[in-house]
Amino acid sequence: MNNLLSAAIVAVMITVAGSAFGEEVEIKMLNKGEKGAMVFEPDFVRINPGDTIEFEPIDKGHNAETIKGMIPAGAEPFKSKINAEFSVTLTEDGVYGIRCTPHYGVGMVALIVVGIPDNIEEAKAVAVKTPAKSRKVFDELFMQIDVTQ
Repeated sequence: MNNLLSAAIVAVMITVAGSAFGEEVEIKMLNKGEKGAMVFEPDFVRINPGDTIEFEPIDKGHNAETIKGMIPAGAEPFKSKINAEFSVTLTEDGVYGIRCTPHYGVGMVALIVVGIPDNIEEAKAVAVKTPAKSRKVFDELFMQIDVTQ
C-alpha cells in the first residue's frame, strides 16, 4: 500500500510540475514565406502568460526586437542578435509588437498577444506611426485580435 501511495503522490507531483511550465511556440524568421518576402511565420500568435516564444532564424539576416510603445506596462523589451536563435518567456498580459530590425521598413513585423490584451489601443497608436509596409501588416494583425477575442 505504501508503494502504491508513493507512486500516486509522485504521479500527481509530476502532473502539477508539468502544468507549471508554459508552452513553447516557434516563430520562424524567413526571407520568403506564405505571405511574401521578409516575414515572421507565423506573424500572429496568441499565448498564455508564462509561455515561451522561440525565434528561429531560418534564413540569414534577421532578428527579433520589441517595438517601443508596443509592449505592455511592466514588460521588459528585448532584442535578439542577427542570425541567432532567441527565446523569450512572456509573462505580462498584453500586445507585443515585434520587428526584424533590418527589415522593419519592408513590413517584417509580428504581433504576439499574451493573455488579456489590455494595451491594444496604445499599441495601435504606435503602429500607425510605423513604416508604411509595416503599418499595413499591423492593420491586418490587429484585425485578428478582434476575431479571436
